[in-house]
Amino acid sequence: MLVILPPSETKRDGGDDTRVLTLDALSYTDLSLAREQVLSALVALSHDDATAAKALKIGPTLMFEVARNRVIHSSPVMPAMDRYTGVLYDGLAADTLDAGARAFLAQHVVVHSALFGLVGAGDPIPAYRMSHDTRLPELRLKHLWRAPVSAAIDAHDGLVLDLRSESYVELGPVPTGTERYYLRVLSRGADGTKRALNHFNKKGKGQFVRALAQSGIDHPTADSLLAWAAANNITLERGSDGELDLLV
Repeated sequence: MLVILPPSETKRDGGDDTRVLTLDALSYTDLSLAREQVLSALVALSHDDATAAKALKIGPTLMFEVARNRVIHSSPVMPAMDRYTGVLYDGLAADTLDAGARAFLAQHVVVHSALFGLVGAGDPIPAYRMSHDTRLPELRLKHLWRAPVSAAIDAHDGLVLDLRSESYVELGPVPTGTERYYLRVLSRGADGTKRALNHFNKKGKGQFVRALAQSGIDHPTADSLLAWAAANNITLERGSDGELDLLV
């Protein structure tokens, strides 16, 4: 089973100051060339505060993010599951999981970063600022990432569960095939109608992945996942073709 998460704009500071970014230490080494291109462009962009602020869409209070990008190659690293913060990652709360659950995340969960492409949840990464809509000089993120990210996902056998936002899906769609599903987080109204959520969408995703990690089950199919959810009071249903609906 492979679970694909979106990144977050916010990152936790710090990390292991005896280690720095090493691309060979990241999962999906086939993405290394693209990673080098994006890293070089981001560092170069970040040497001009005004240009970087505009490209990153940040204001004066977040200018420390530009300075952080400039030293990305010498910054301390920590596992991706701990680096990202925000509503989804608060729901996941990876730092409070036991060793077995964290090992499950490292083996079965990846984060789709605009900077690194796919990274394993246990991959050591530095803090950075960059998103899917960041405009880098002479680089188009969609053109760079779309094909190799999709190919990396397609190489996985078994169940693939996509929890990304649509903007990140555009940077590398899950190829169509058996046992490939997009997870939607919804609520059910009094009339039985399913409705999309905003804030609780992200929280629901994080809590769902946390429950998966705590169970430690590598589900081979959607049927297996649905049966597990039903047994654990998680309302998970088949939705439209190629989709699963998580009701919260």
